[in-house]
Amino acid sequence: MKILRRGAGAVAFSAVFALSTLAHGAEITPFRTVNMSPVVQIFGLPAIGTARLLPKGGGEASLVFDAANNFAIDQTQREQVVLDGETYRLALGLRYGIAKGIEGGIEVPFIFHSGGELDGFVEWFHSSFGFDTGGRDQVPEGRLLYTYSRDGVQQFRVDHPNGGIGDIRLTTGIRLYDDESAAPRALALRAALKLPTGNSGKLRGSGSVDGSLWLTGSDDYRLGGWGHATIFAAAGGMVMSKGDVLKDQQKSVAAFGSLGAGWSPFDWFALKVQTNWHSSLYRGSTLRELDFDTLQIIGGGTIAFPTGTALDLGVSEDLNVKTSPDVVFHLALTQRF
Repeated sequence: MKILRRGAGAVAFSAVFALSTLAHGAEITPFRTVNMSPVVQIFGLPAIGTARLLPKGGGEASLVFDAANNFAIDQTQREQVVLDGETYRLALGLRYGIAKGIEGGIEVPFIFHSGGELDGFVEWFHSSFGFDTGGRDQVPEGRLLYTYSRDGVQQFRVDHPNGGIGDIRLTTGIRLYDDESAAPRALALRAALKLPTGNSGKLRGSGSVDGSLWLTGSDDYRLGGWGHATIFAAAGGMVMSKGDVLKDQQKSVAAFGSLGAGWSPFDWFALKVQTNWHSSLYRGSTLRELDFDTLQIIGGGTIAFPTGTALDLGVSEDLNVKTSPDVVFHLALTQRF
């Protein structure tokens, strides 16, 4: 955790330093975050990416950090689930324009599970605004316990902090349409392949090979002296081989989609909001944490730095409760070259 805090501090320092020399180019792109539930983030659900591909010979390096605070306790006569803890995902990514209209990439994530440090803040936020705490005040603060039992048999249990490499992803994109006029419109076909490189017993991977294919599009509108606005959307599907986590309940196919919009009143700044949806990844359960569709909303913005650098900051909330974390803090730092 000390390493994570130091790394976040270094990124924040870099952001503050770069603010002194802001430049043009607040491109409005989707947030690079997905469902960070401990039992969902192990699979290959992709961040939808941009509809505009990199030019031939162009590249982009990225550092993406998500901090998720989970609290969901539920049970029926047959099932019991506890998802209480924090999950952190730090992903290093690289995209490159292989040829005109074609790009490839790789993402290497590192997953950390911990009791965390956000419980106090989340409880304060809920109580301050009159929201239901959901029983948070009845369990120890800073606890890590991810466990699920079915018919009296424990299916998994993670109760000690751990961290390490997650499931590596290979990505590609093919340009289908790109109008580079004053109000650009774009459409791309994207695909991803997730490899089982993470430890599934520690919920740092699923043990499955997952493939995703989706369409992502965007349309930009110039607003005269008010900057420009962009809408973006994506829809696709994912197939999964048999994994190690709840293998008898894991589905082999899932669908996902996203819809969002942003407004850039200045060349160096943009505000944006985005919703992410995906179908359930498990079957045979009556618990919302496993067998219900997920709907999240992410709000935040982008700051454009000099020389092709951009910083995304966002906060995610669960619209379909208990299917994703209560709150996720998202940061993405990208550098074009």
